[in-house]
Amino acid sequence: MKSNLSNQKGAGRGDIVLGIFGLFLLYLLYDSGFFTAEAWADFNRRFYQNFVKDSRYMMLIDGLKATIFMTSGATIIGVIVGLILSVIRVAYKGGVPIPILNKFAEAYISVLRGTPAMVQLLIWNFTIFASARDLNTQYIAILAFGLNSGAYVAEIFRGGIESIDPGQMEAARSLGLSYGSSMRHVILPQALRNVVPMLFNEFIALLKETSIAGYIGIDDLTRAGQNIQALTLEHSQPPLVMVAIIYLIIVLLLTHLVRKLENWLSRGKRG
Repeated sequence: MKSNLSNQKGAGRGDIVLGIFGLFLLYLLYDSGFFTAEAWADFNRRFYQNFVKDSRYMMLIDGLKATIFMTSGATIIGVIVGLILSVIRVAYKGGVPIPILNKFAEAYISVLRGTPAMVQLLIWNFTIFASARDLNTQYIAILAFGLNSGAYVAEIFRGGIESIDPGQMEAARSLGLSYGSSMRHVILPQALRNVVPMLFNEFIALLKETSIAGYIGIDDLTRAGQNIQALTLEHSQPPLVMVAIIYLIIVLLLTHLVRKLENWLSRGKRG
Protein backbone atom coordinates (compact mmCIF):
# COMPACT_ATOMS: atom_id res chain seq x y z
CA MET A 1 0.00 0.00 0.00
CA LYS A 2 2.78 2.42 0.95
CA SER A 3 4.76 1.66 -2.20
CA ASN A 4 1.63 2.21 -4.31
CA LEU A 5 1.03 5.57 -2.65
CA SER A 6 4.66 6.58 -3.15
CA ASN A 7 4.44 5.63 -6.84
CA GLN A 8 1.29 7.74 -7.21
CA LYS A 9 2.96 10.68 -5.46
CA GLY A 10 6.03 10.35 -7.69
CA ALA A 11 3.87 10.25 -10.82
CA GLY A 12 1.91 13.26 -9.55
CA ARG A 13 5.09 15.26 -9.00
CA GLY A 14 6.27 14.32 -12.47
CA ASP A 15 3.01 15.56 -14.01
CA ILE A 16 3.32 18.86 -12.11
CA VAL A 17 6.90 19.38 -13.30
CA LEU A 18 5.87 18.54 -16.87
CA GLY A 19 2.97 21.00 -16.65
CA ILE A 20 5.23 23.78 -15.36
CA PHE A 21 7.73 23.07 -18.13
CA GLY A 22 4.93 23.21 -20.71
CA LEU A 23 3.68 26.57 -19.42
CA PHE A 24 7.23 27.94 -19.45
CA LEU A 25 7.68 26.77 -23.05
CA LEU A 26 4.41 28.46 -24.06
CA TYR A 27 5.60 31.67 -22.42
CA LEU A 28 8.88 31.55 -24.35
CA LEU A 29 7.02 31.01 -27.62
CA TYR A 30 4.66 33.90 -26.85
CA ASP A 31 7.55 36.18 -25.87
CA SER A 32 9.39 35.40 -29.10
CA GLY A 33 6.37 36.39 -31.21
CA PHE A 34 5.61 32.86 -32.35
CA PHE A 35 1.85 33.40 -32.18
CA THR A 36 1.81 36.48 -34.43
CA ALA A 37 0.26 36.31 -37.91
CA GLU A 38 3.63 36.85 -39.60
CA ALA A 39 5.24 34.05 -37.61
CA TRP A 40 2.39 31.65 -38.41
CA ALA A 41 2.61 32.49 -42.11
CA ASP A 42 6.34 31.73 -42.08
CA PHE A 43 5.71 28.55 -40.09
CA ASN A 44 3.10 27.35 -42.61
CA ARG A 45 5.48 28.08 -45.49
CA ARG A 46 8.31 26.13 -43.87
CA PHE A 47 6.05 23.26 -42.85
CA TYR A 48 4.80 22.88 -46.42
CA GLN A 49 8.28 23.10 -47.88
CA ASN A 50 9.81 20.58 -45.45
CA PHE A 51 7.05 18.01 -45.03
CA VAL A 52 4.17 18.38 -47.50
CA LYS A 53 5.91 19.25 -50.78
CA ASP A 54 6.79 16.13 -52.77
CA SER A 55 5.45 14.05 -49.85
CA ARG A 56 8.66 14.55 -47.91
CA TYR A 57 6.94 13.42 -44.71
CA MET A 58 7.28 9.89 -46.12
CA MET A 59 11.02 10.18 -45.59
CA LEU A 60 10.38 10.58 -41.87
CA ILE A 61 7.97 7.64 -41.87
CA ASP A 62 10.47 5.41 -43.68
CA GLY A 63 13.21 6.59 -41.32
CA LEU A 64 11.02 5.78 -38.31
CA LYS A 65 10.43 2.27 -39.70
CA ALA A 66 14.17 1.75 -40.06
CA THR A 67 14.77 3.00 -36.51
CA ILE A 68 12.14 0.69 -35.02
CA PHE A 69 13.42 -2.25 -37.10
CA MET A 70 17.00 -1.74 -35.91
CA THR A 71 15.95 -1.20 -32.29
CA SER A 72 13.75 -4.31 -32.21
CA GLY A 73 16.40 -6.54 -33.79
CA ALA A 74 19.16 -5.19 -31.56
CA THR A 75 16.98 -5.69 -28.48
CA ILE A 76 16.46 -9.37 -29.29
CA ILE A 77 20.20 -9.91 -29.77
CA GLY A 78 21.00 -7.90 -26.65
CA VAL A 79 18.62 -9.92 -24.46
CA ILE A 80 19.97 -13.26 -25.71
CA VAL A 81 23.62 -12.24 -25.36
CA GLY A 82 23.03 -10.54 -22.02
CA LEU A 83 21.22 -13.55 -20.58
CA ILE A 84 24.01 -15.93 -21.61
CA LEU A 85 26.75 -13.69 -20.21
CA SER A 86 24.93 -13.13 -16.92
CA VAL A 87 24.31 -16.85 -16.39
CA ILE A 88 28.01 -17.55 -17.05
CA ARG A 89 29.12 -14.98 -14.48
CA VAL A 90 26.60 -16.03 -11.85
CA ALA A 91 27.30 -19.73 -12.40
CA TYR A 92 31.04 -19.20 -12.00
CA LYS A 93 30.41 -17.23 -8.82
CA GLY A 94 28.22 -20.09 -7.61
CA GLY A 95 31.02 -22.62 -7.97
CA VAL A 96 30.64 -23.93 -11.52
CA PRO A 97 34.18 -24.52 -12.94
CA ILE A 98 34.05 -22.37 -16.07
CA PRO A 99 36.97 -19.91 -15.59
CA ILE A 100 37.63 -19.42 -19.32
CA LEU A 101 34.00 -18.57 -20.07
CA ASN A 102 33.87 -16.26 -17.08
CA LYS A 103 37.01 -14.40 -18.22
CA PHE A 104 35.53 -14.07 -21.69
CA ALA A 105 32.27 -12.69 -20.25
CA GLU A 106 34.13 -10.19 -18.07
CA ALA A 107 36.33 -9.04 -20.97
CA TYR A 108 33.33 -8.76 -23.29
CA ILE A 109 31.36 -6.62 -20.86
CA SER A 110 34.36 -4.42 -20.06
CA VAL A 111 35.28 -3.77 -23.69
CA LEU A 112 31.75 -3.20 -25.00
CA ARG A 113 30.78 -0.96 -22.08
CA GLY A 114 34.11 0.87 -22.14
CA THR A 115 34.10 1.96 -25.79
CA PRO A 116 31.64 4.30 -27.55
CA ALA A 117 28.81 2.66 -29.47
CA MET A 118 29.55 4.84 -32.50
CA VAL A 119 33.15 3.60 -32.65
CA GLN A 120 31.94 0.01 -32.44
CA LEU A 121 29.43 0.66 -35.23
CA LEU A 122 32.15 2.11 -37.48
CA ILE A 123 34.48 -0.81 -36.77
CA TRP A 124 31.79 -3.36 -37.61
CA ASN A 125 30.86 -1.62 -40.86
CA PHE A 126 34.19 -0.33 -42.19
CA THR A 127 36.57 -2.97 -40.79
CA ILE A 128 34.94 -6.30 -39.98
CA PHE A 129 32.37 -6.21 -42.80
CA ALA A 130 34.40 -3.97 -45.12
CA SER A 131 34.45 -6.58 -47.88
CA ALA A 132 30.78 -7.58 -47.49
CA ARG A 133 29.37 -4.79 -49.62
CA ASP A 134 26.29 -6.83 -50.59
CA LEU A 135 25.21 -7.05 -46.96
CA ASN A 136 22.44 -4.67 -45.91
CA THR A 137 23.96 -2.11 -43.54
CA GLN A 138 20.86 -2.27 -41.37
CA TYR A 139 21.79 -5.82 -40.40
CA ILE A 140 25.31 -4.66 -39.55
CA ALA A 141 23.82 -1.94 -37.35
CA ILE A 142 21.47 -4.42 -35.66
CA LEU A 143 24.44 -6.69 -34.87
CA ALA A 144 26.58 -3.81 -33.60
CA PHE A 145 23.85 -2.28 -31.43
CA GLY A 146 22.69 -5.71 -30.23
CA LEU A 147 26.14 -6.83 -29.11
CA ASN A 148 26.71 -3.48 -27.42
CA SER A 149 23.35 -3.69 -25.65
CA GLY A 150 24.13 -7.25 -24.55
CA ALA A 151 26.93 -5.97 -22.32
CA TYR A 152 24.48 -3.72 -20.47
CA VAL A 153 21.69 -6.28 -20.40
CA ALA A 154 24.13 -8.79 -18.88
CA GLU A 155 24.57 -6.55 -15.85
CA ILE A 156 20.80 -6.06 -15.61
CA PHE A 157 20.22 -9.82 -15.61
CA ARG A 158 23.09 -10.43 -13.20
CA GLY A 159 21.61 -7.96 -10.74
CA GLY A 160 18.19 -9.57 -11.11
CA ILE A 161 19.55 -13.07 -10.53
CA GLU A 162 21.62 -12.04 -7.53
CA SER A 163 18.59 -10.29 -6.01
CA ILE A 164 16.88 -13.67 -5.57
CA ASP A 165 17.30 -15.18 -2.11
CA PRO A 166 20.22 -17.67 -2.27
CA GLY A 167 18.15 -20.01 -0.13
CA GLN A 168 15.94 -20.74 -3.12
CA MET A 169 18.84 -22.18 -5.06
CA GLU A 170 19.86 -24.23 -2.04
CA ALA A 171 16.30 -25.51 -1.65
CA ALA A 172 16.09 -26.47 -5.31
CA ARG A 173 19.43 -28.29 -5.14
CA SER A 174 18.34 -30.11 -2.00
CA LEU A 175 15.32 -31.43 -3.93
CA GLY A 176 17.67 -33.10 -6.38
CA LEU A 177 17.66 -30.53 -9.19
CA SER A 178 20.90 -29.84 -10.99
CA TYR A 179 22.39 -26.36 -11.02
CA GLY A 180 21.16 -25.77 -14.57
CA SER A 181 17.64 -26.99 -13.82
CA SER A 182 17.49 -24.92 -10.64
CA MET A 183 18.58 -21.85 -12.54
CA ARG A 184 16.18 -22.46 -15.42
CA HIS A 185 13.06 -23.42 -13.46
CA VAL A 186 13.43 -21.56 -10.17
CA ILE A 187 15.80 -18.59 -10.33
CA LEU A 188 15.49 -17.20 -13.88
CA PRO A 189 11.66 -16.91 -13.93
CA GLN A 190 11.77 -14.76 -10.79
CA ALA A 191 14.76 -12.75 -12.01
CA LEU A 192 13.07 -12.04 -15.35
CA ARG A 193 10.04 -10.70 -13.53
CA ASN A 194 12.26 -8.33 -11.55
CA VAL A 195 14.24 -6.99 -14.52
CA VAL A 196 11.45 -6.53 -17.10
CA PRO A 197 11.06 -2.78 -16.33
CA MET A 198 14.84 -2.26 -16.62
CA LEU A 199 14.84 -4.13 -19.93
CA PHE A 200 12.20 -1.73 -21.23
CA ASN A 201 14.40 1.17 -20.13
CA GLU A 202 17.29 -0.39 -22.05
CA PHE A 203 14.99 -0.60 -25.10
CA ILE A 204 14.28 3.13 -24.75
CA ALA A 205 17.99 3.92 -24.49
CA LEU A 206 18.69 1.72 -27.51
CA LEU A 207 15.99 3.51 -29.51
CA LYS A 208 17.78 6.83 -29.02
CA GLU A 209 21.21 5.28 -29.55
CA THR A 210 20.31 4.12 -33.07
CA SER A 211 20.26 7.80 -34.11
CA ILE A 212 23.97 7.40 -34.96
CA ALA A 213 23.18 4.80 -37.65
CA GLY A 214 23.39 7.54 -40.27
CA TYR A 215 27.19 7.47 -39.92
CA ILE A 216 27.22 4.24 -41.95
CA GLY A 217 24.69 5.48 -44.50
CA ILE A 218 21.44 4.19 -43.01
CA ASP A 219 18.42 6.43 -43.58
CA ASP A 220 17.08 6.21 -40.05
CA LEU A 221 14.83 8.84 -38.50
CA THR A 222 17.66 11.29 -37.74
CA ARG A 223 19.23 10.86 -41.18
CA ALA A 224 15.80 11.44 -42.76
CA GLY A 225 15.63 14.86 -41.11
CA GLN A 226 19.07 15.69 -42.48
CA ASN A 227 18.05 14.52 -45.95
CA ILE A 228 15.04 16.85 -45.88
CA GLN A 229 17.36 19.71 -44.92
CA ALA A 230 19.53 18.91 -47.93
CA LEU A 231 16.52 18.89 -50.27
CA THR A 232 15.18 22.25 -49.08
CA LEU A 233 18.63 23.82 -49.63
CA GLU A 234 18.41 25.72 -46.36
CA HIS A 235 19.56 24.97 -42.85
CA SER A 236 16.06 25.25 -41.47
CA GLN A 237 15.09 23.96 -38.07
CA PRO A 238 11.75 22.18 -38.77
CA PRO A 239 13.13 18.79 -39.98
CA LEU A 240 15.37 18.18 -36.97
CA VAL A 241 12.81 19.67 -34.58
CA MET A 242 10.22 17.27 -36.00
CA VAL A 243 12.67 14.38 -35.55
CA ALA A 244 13.19 15.40 -31.91
CA ILE A 245 9.41 15.61 -31.37
CA ILE A 246 8.89 12.13 -32.83
CA TYR A 247 11.60 10.67 -30.58
CA LEU A 248 10.11 12.48 -27.58
CA ILE A 249 6.60 11.18 -28.24
CA ILE A 250 7.82 7.59 -28.60
CA VAL A 251 9.94 7.80 -25.45
CA LEU A 252 7.09 9.33 -23.43
CA LEU A 253 4.71 6.59 -24.57
CA LEU A 254 7.21 3.85 -23.74
CA THR A 255 7.97 5.45 -20.36
CA HIS A 256 4.24 5.49 -19.60
CA LEU A 257 4.03 1.80 -20.50
CA VAL A 258 7.00 1.05 -18.22
CA ARG A 259 5.23 2.78 -15.32
CA LYS A 260 2.07 0.77 -15.97
CA LEU A 261 4.12 -2.42 -16.12
CA GLU A 262 5.92 -1.63 -12.86
CA ASN A 263 2.59 -0.98 -11.11
CA TRP A 264 1.16 -4.23 -12.48
CA LEU A 265 4.20 -6.23 -11.38
CA SER A 266 4.18 -4.63 -7.91
CA ARG A 267 0.51 -5.56 -7.48
CA GLY A 268 1.31 -9.11 -8.56
CA LYS A 269 4.05 -9.34 -5.90
CA ARG A 270 1.72 -8.08 -3.19
CA GLY A 271 -0.97 -10.52 -4.31
